[in-house]
Amino acid sequence: MIKLLTKTFIKDSENTSDKTVRQNYCVLGGILGAICNLFLFGLKLVIGTLMNSIAITSDAFNNLSDMGSCVVAVIGAKMANRLPDREHPFGHGRFEYISSLIVSFIIMLVGFELFKSGVDKIIHPEELNFSIVMTIILAASVLVKLWMYFCYSFIAKKINSSVMKATAQDSVNDVISTSAVIAATVIGCFLPFRIDGFIGVIVSILIMYSGIKLAKETIDLLLGTPPSRETINSIAGIVMSNEEIVGMHDLIVHDYGPGRVFASVHAEVPDHADMVHIHEIIDETERKILLETGIQTVIHTDPITVNNEYVDNLKAMVKQCVAASDPTCTIHDFRITDGENRINIIFDMVISSTHKPAEREKIVEAVKERIRREDERFFPVITVDEAFHD
Repeated sequence: MIKLLTKTFIKDSENTSDKTVRQNYCVLGGILGAICNLFLFGLKLVIGTLMNSIAITSDAFNNLSDMGSCVVAVIGAKMANRLPDREHPFGHGRFEYISSLIVSFIIMLVGFELFKSGVDKIIHPEELNFSIVMTIILAASVLVKLWMYFCYSFIAKKINSSVMKATAQDSVNDVISTSAVIAATVIGCFLPFRIDGFIGVIVSILIMYSGIKLAKETIDLLLGTPPSRETINSIAGIVMSNEEIVGMHDLIVHDYGPGRVFASVHAEVPDHADMVHIHEIIDETERKILLETGIQTVIHTDPITVNNEYVDNLKAMVKQCVAASDPTCTIHDFRITDGENRINIIFDMVISSTHKPAEREKIVEAVKERIRREDERFFPVITVDEAFHD
């Protein structure tokens, strides 16, 4: 059904690389979610009130918070699609992440309020007015949330949207929490004591947990996360498809929101190559990356010595020294300045960010010591680089 809806209400729905099409997917998902959650809120609020169940009422307000989340997601999608301006030259794509953060705060706030209500019901329990008809209706509402999960998942996969992914996960949480409420309502009828308040507390904790988890994921995106392995492989594959480029390193990817990703990378080229020709190759490679991945890339060229047995042997020796000190480290930008009594061996070494500063210093010193043991004339000059991805 969601496929039919997207084809009906979204023009050129298969062109998901278009920003307007992507926005319309988010808007459609938000509107569907708002309508369904408003319906579920009203239904559960009536049932919870008639049955005098705080657990059902808590679940109703959870749906109300979901409706607010959908509205925020729609607003975020609209604002994220605004064109770049003087104050924001990279666009407004991160509004989508900000809207996800707002959604997480709403979820946590609702969860906290419901937690207080559940505790109050535990302290001051009230008689449950059980109705099998209302319980069956409540069970049917789970199917609505399950359908919403599939809708959000479809949209999230179609446009790679963090907001829709989060909303899909939230729908799964709702399916679990509502099922728990129904089970507690039925089981509670056969117990000599009320468990309604306890279930309400459990549901509220699940709600707060989902909000905290969503907030963490969104904050990670805002702070900056490593590029995916798929992105790394795509860029590396295009760069290294050129015979004139013999190596690459220092790939850095900046995410300013969906469809607004920028990258930079260093490409190693032979130092005897025609620089005009290399410039043409680099320009064509940047265009190809943009066309195939949608990532705007700047490629810096690093001339290196190739097919020189003396330099190659020294480089192989240095790699062995580095591997012996820490096998996770790599080197690049290798060069030497040869002298009679002193040979400068110059290179950059990438050390994992998991190592603390003191550990990094020990690794560097260990590498230098191993190189010096090979020949007393060797003088290693090492620049430590950050690992911006695995």
